[in-house]
Amino acid sequence: MSEKFPVTVSWKGTTSDATYTRSSLLAKPGAPAPIPASSSVANGGEASRWNPEDLLAAAMAQCHMLTFLALATKVRLEVVAYEGAAEAAMETVDRITKVAAIALRPTITVAPGTSHDKVREMFEKAHKYCVIANSFNGEVTLEPSVVDA
Repeated sequence: MSEKFPVTVSWKGTTSDATYTRSSLLAKPGAPAPIPASSSVANGGEASRWNPEDLLAAAMAQCHMLTFLALATKVRLEVVAYEGAAEAAMETVDRITKVAAIALRPTITVAPGTSHDKVREMFEKAHKYCVIANSFNGEVTLEPSVVDA
């Protein structure tokens, strides 16, 4: 059985000249509000809106976090907070641009006495089971920081 995730992208404007708006809205059934989106600033978009590269990095960060938290629960690690910084990096080779790498740099806060080595082990293991990581063919760098509460 396959699960489906319907979304819509809505745009209005005119492409009669090169300064057309890159702003759009992303929505999904049942969501409280659409997400304001655009292209990157380098491609004529608005910095205040989410662009596809931001969304890919965010999807990787959230998927990895959720997978890590599930594994931490399974092995009884007490994680009390997770602040997940992520960054997508683009590259152009032979005139083709792509997101070539995503770095995940979260700060993981654990209960005192929790093994930091075990936390790092589960964080790395989460990469194997993360759906988005398994759907991305670029490099993913894992750089967690583990601190006690």
